[in-house]
Amino acid sequence: MTPASRPRVVVTGVAGFIGSNLARRLLAEGYDVVGIDDLSYGIREQVPDGVEFFKMDIRSPEIHPVVRGADALFHLGAKNCIADCQGDPLATASINVVGSVNVFEACRWGGVGKVVYAESSALYEGSPALPTPESELAPQSFYALSKAAERHFAHGYERFGGLRMTALRYFCVYGPRQDYRRTIPPVMSAFIIKLARGQRPTIYGTGAKRRDFVYVDDVNDFHLRCLTDPRTDGRVFNLGSGVSHSVREIFDLVRRMTGSGLEPVFAPDLPGEAQETLADIRAARELGWAPATSLEVGLRHAYDYLREHVLAEDQRVAAPA
Repeated sequence: MTPASRPRVVVTGVAGFIGSNLARRLLAEGYDVVGIDDLSYGIREQVPDGVEFFKMDIRSPEIHPVVRGADALFHLGAKNCIADCQGDPLATASINVVGSVNVFEACRWGGVGKVVYAESSALYEGSPALPTPESELAPQSFYALSKAAERHFAHGYERFGGLRMTALRYFCVYGPRQDYRRTIPPVMSAFIIKLARGQRPTIYGTGAKRRDFVYVDDVNDFHLRCLTDPRTDGRVFNLGSGVSHSVREIFDLVRRMTGSGLEPVFAPDLPGEAQETLADIRAARELGWAPATSLEVGLRHAYDYLREHVLAEDQRVAAPA
């Protein structure tokens, strides 16, 4: 692929967990990458070298000239901590609905060739069907409701704006650069950091809740497929592993990995959380995709990253001058 022919791909939320990993993968595959992030959740240092970065709010008209003429756009920018969204539904709607509409509008007028946007497995919160297919929709939390509204607007832009769109419903994506700074961090990051620091992590509920965890590199394999396979156009896909693990299982794996003997602290269940998530991934499998990273291997990669970039900083700060 010569420099003159390299496709240009925009990633919103590029400083976040999935966005920064996707940007690295796109650069490695020879794409020109433009990143948009207001850094309210993302971290500037996570944006890889080689990305043309713009510090912008997805609700701002400033993004329109940045997006114009792109071959594709991945819309990952969102307010996505369920607890934060429950506490501030107005900001949730503003960012996840109005912000998404602004991104879609920029793509419409900018002639963007393909739009891939993040829905969420939270859309299945109230569904009893396990594994859950893409046809089951039962949003309950404010976060899930905002993603349902985004979905309806996306369909409108397909019908009336002529956009080629693919919706992805991520289950529990994990791996390096996962956001450990949230009010309530994802369980893997929270467990690793706390146990490695000699502190007792918190489990909300009994630890029996089960989640479908999928490694970020496997998710990026499907991201790339969306750019090249027209069979993804106009469709929605679950991205998970098709296997669930309890929160307690994850805790025990991390405890063995860190060599800790500590027990967790138990706290009341968080509002709006499903008891179990389990992806029906037949639609993605039919296109030739399959998750390839085992939980143990992926967890080791996440641990190694946090040990190098977070826990090592603890030691530098603690070292005498």
